[in-house]
Amino acid sequence: MLRVMRLMLVLASLLLASTFVVEAQTERSRIDVLTVKGTINPVLVDYIARGIDDAAFEGAQAVIIQMDTPGGLDTSMRDIIQSIVNSRIPVIVYVSPAGARAASAGAYITLSAHVAVMAPNTAIGAATPVSMGGEMSDEMKAKITNDAIAYIKDLANSHGRNADWAERAVREGVSATSEEALELNVVDMIAPDLDTLIADLDGREVTLLDGSVVTLRTSGVPINEVMMKTIERFLYAIADPNIAFLLLSIASLGIMIEIFNPGLIFPGIVGAISGILAFYALGQLPVNIAGVLLIVLAFGLFIGEVLTTSFGLFTVGGVTSLVIGALILFQGADPAVFRVDPWLIGTMTILITLLFVFVVTRVIWAHRKRATTGKEEIIGRRAVVRETINPEGTVFFKGELWSAVSDSGPIEAGEEVTVTAIDGLILQVIKNV
Repeated sequence: MLRVMRLMLVLASLLLASTFVVEAQTERSRIDVLTVKGTINPVLVDYIARGIDDAAFEGAQAVIIQMDTPGGLDTSMRDIIQSIVNSRIPVIVYVSPAGARAASAGAYITLSAHVAVMAPNTAIGAATPVSMGGEMSDEMKAKITNDAIAYIKDLANSHGRNADWAERAVREGVSATSEEALELNVVDMIAPDLDTLIADLDGREVTLLDGSVVTLRTSGVPINEVMMKTIERFLYAIADPNIAFLLLSIASLGIMIEIFNPGLIFPGIVGAISGILAFYALGQLPVNIAGVLLIVLAFGLFIGEVLTTSFGLFTVGGVTSLVIGALILFQGADPAVFRVDPWLIGTMTILITLLFVFVVTRVIWAHRKRATTGKEEIIGRRAVVRETINPEGTVFFKGELWSAVSDSGPIEAGEEVTVTAIDGLILQVIKNV
């Protein structure tokens, strides 16, 4: 009886162990897919780092990063590469869909992947670094270029890829099509779509940073698409040069409208929120501080136009400052990645100019408009003499009889006079010529 119980206990233990093995295999029977479309910035760093960490923690077999990017910030690129290189599970970078590119920072990220894949009709390369700050000395350019070359060559060598081509991508800015990249051993595979890629990965061996070799078993494995969180999508959307410029313009307009019309509240709230978001967005971008200062100066000049009489000089200066500030806002950064659309600059400039022409016109009209109540409404108006003024008499004004005095000699009844001043209930008048 004791032997039977022992046998049953062993069988139960084996059954439990096999259940754990099956569960472990089931947990690893998925591939997480991240999607990158746009510039490389700090928001993207958090999304990719979270995606890779969660995939490893939850037992995903691998992570695929679908990427289409013109490039981005060097610091963000390096942070993403660190997440890929130090990953505990294989990371596949897939340049897709057809027509996508892995330019500049995207080329470095692709070469850092455990498996680098491109879809047909895609491109990779143009990895020459671009530095903010305008002109650099030859020595500084050489330092930046050599650092980038060493970095990208090491990434290529670590996965047995073409380090010579990688160096040319930095030094000469060369690019390659998907077919050329495969032929040159820049990438490992070409796959037309995600399903084909997953099928082609089956049985492939991947060496991780710690030297361990992982064999991918991807046939029939389900895909788990990991999307950005709502707040990540929002922050990623506003971290765009055009959106940042638009938010800065809206912030300035809202605050100025509140200044000109105290108590409206809504424009002030919109302006304040837009300003905070604008400065967040600009903090994620390679901003030229001179461009920001010129834009701020532009709105200061617009305010000056309303508060003083410059006969349009402040408005002209404000428009000029706004246009120049927008054009140099990202001067020195890669123009293919960081620039404000000229159409947006033109549109905002026209809208702001029209707004201030309207505001200034209203201010001038308000200053010139005759008062409708009080003494100011009477001065300059005409009246008819009812009783000869010599020097005192009466005049008929707006259906009423008023006492009137004149310092310009007698004025006969029936003649027209103009009111020049008022003293209590007595009008001072002069004879109309």
